[in-house]
Amino acid sequence: MTDFKQVRGADLLRNPQFNRADAFTQEERDEKGLRGLLPPAVTTKELQVQRMLALLDRCPTALDKFLMLDSLHATDEDLYFKLLIEHIDDFMPVVYTPTVGEVCQKFSHIYRYPRGAFISINDKGRVGEIIDNLPNEEVDVIVVTDGQRILGLGDLGVNGMGIPCGKLSLYTACAGIAPEKTLPVTIDVGTNNQDNLNDPFYLGLRQERVTGEAYDELIEEFMAEARRRWPNVLIQFEDFGNNHAFDLLARYKDQCLCFNDDIQGTATVAVTGVYSALRVTKQKLSDQRFLFLGAGEAATGIAELLVDAMVAEGMDRAEALTHCCLFDSKGLVTSTRGDKLAHNKVPFAHDLPNCKTFIEAVRALRPTGIIGVAAQPGAFNAEVLHEMAEINERPIVFALSNPTSRAECDAETAYRETNGRALFASGSPFAPVTFGDKTFVPRQGNNSYVFPGLGLGAVFAKARCMPTGMFLATSRALAEFVSESDLEQGSLYPPLSMVREVSVKIGATVAKYAYDNGLANNERPEDLEAAVRAFMYDPN
Repeated sequence: MTDFKQVRGADLLRNPQFNRADAFTQEERDEKGLRGLLPPAVTTKELQVQRMLALLDRCPTALDKFLMLDSLHATDEDLYFKLLIEHIDDFMPVVYTPTVGEVCQKFSHIYRYPRGAFISINDKGRVGEIIDNLPNEEVDVIVVTDGQRILGLGDLGVNGMGIPCGKLSLYTACAGIAPEKTLPVTIDVGTNNQDNLNDPFYLGLRQERVTGEAYDELIEEFMAEARRRWPNVLIQFEDFGNNHAFDLLARYKDQCLCFNDDIQGTATVAVTGVYSALRVTKQKLSDQRFLFLGAGEAATGIAELLVDAMVAEGMDRAEALTHCCLFDSKGLVTSTRGDKLAHNKVPFAHDLPNCKTFIEAVRALRPTGIIGVAAQPGAFNAEVLHEMAEINERPIVFALSNPTSRAECDAETAYRETNGRALFASGSPFAPVTFGDKTFVPRQGNNSYVFPGLGLGAVFAKARCMPTGMFLATSRALAEFVSESDLEQGSLYPPLSMVREVSVKIGATVAKYAYDNGLANNERPEDLEAAVRAFMYDPN
C-alpha cells in the first residue's frame, strides 16, 4: 500500500486514505506540493463536517444522501468516518439498513467508485492473481457475499456488493477496524434474477447461477488465497443462500477465523433482545416458548443460540430444542409433516399439530415470543398480535426482517394491537410511537450492535476460530448496556450512539474468551479493555 511520505501534489488529493483537502495546513501544503491546488483558507475537520451536514440536509431522499456520502468515502476517508461516527444515529440507516436495500437494487445504475474485489466463476484458477492485485498490504476483515439472498430482496447477483461495502463501513465506524484493513468481496457465479439478466446496466455475469462442484472449488480457492496473503484475516460470510450458507459455515468454522453474520450475528443480537425482555417480564429463559416465522439461516441461527443459552442455564438440550418451533412456507415444521426437511430444520421438527397458517400455530403452541425472519410484510397482523396479547401479559414480538418494506409488522401496529404491552424489536429503524399517555422508543435488533465488536475482539486476539461461546458471551455483554430507563420506554437495546463503547466491551469480551480458551495467537495484554480501545482506528 502507498505510504503517505511517498505521495505528493494532485496524487495526494486523489488518495482517499491520505487526502484531507482544505484541512491540510500551510506547512503541509508546502511540504507536499499542494500550494495552489487548494483554496487559500485552512479549514478544521469540524468545519468540514458542518459543511457536509449542510450538503446532506439538501439531499431530498436517503438514496441521495447515500450517494453524497459515497462520494465523500471515495475522496476523504477520514472525514467520511468522522462524520459517520459523530452522527451514527442519523447516517447508519443511510449507509446500511434500510437504505442499503435500495442501494443494492440499483447498484449497477449508481456504480461510480471501484471498491473491493469482484471474483467471478470465470476467474477460477486465477483467484490468487486477483488477491495479489489488491493494494491492501494488511487485511483484518473480509466481508464476502455471493449475492444470492440479499436481505429480504432475494438474488441480486453482483448488485449485492452494497452489503459488504456497507458492513465494512460499520466495522470501521462502530468498532474502529482501520478502513485500509477492510476488504469487501463479491463472488459472482451468475444470477437467476431475470430482471438483472435483462438490465443493460447490470455489471455482473449474464448467466444462471453456477452450483455444485465448480461453485465449491471457487469458494475454496478464494478462502485459501485470502488466507495465504493474510493468514490472520477474519472472513465474514454475508447473504449467501440457505443452500450454501450452512454448508460453508460447517466446512470452515473450525478451520479458520470466520463466521456467518446472517446465522450467528443475527442470533447474537436476537438473544440479547430476549435477555432484555425477560428483565421486564421477570421470567426465566427456560419458561419461554418461541415460534419463528421463517426457517432459514436467521431463524435456525437464533433458535440454536437460544437453545445453547438454555443449556448453559442448566436445561437438557433435548428439552431446550422443544422450546423453539419453526413455521416455513409449508406451515409449522413438525416431525409428521411428510416432506423431506432441510438439515437445519430437523432439530426443530417436533411432534406438533400440522398447522397451515401462522395464526393456527400461535393458537396451538401458545408461544411467549414470536420472531419474524421470513421477509413476509404484514404477517404479524392484528389477529396474530391480539392472540399474542391474549396469551401473554407482555408478549415478545420481534419483526427482524430487512429492509423496512419486508418487516413482519411496524412498531405502531405492534403497540396498538397489543394495547401497548408488546416487547418489540425490529430489524430496521422505526420512529417513536405514542400510545395513550406513553411514548415507546423501539430500537433495532440490528446486527451492527454485535458483528463489529465480534470482529474487533477476534482480530485483536488473532483468534484461530469463533466457537459458540463467543456469541453467547457477546449477547450477555450487549445486554449489560441496556438500562432500566431503556426498558421503561420499550427499548430492548442501548442507543446506537453508544455503539463504539459497546464494541470496546464486546471486543474485550471476545478477546478474553479467545485467551481463556487457548484460541489466541498473540500475548494477552495486562489491561485488555484499554488495549482493545487503543487498537481502534480514530479518524481524528
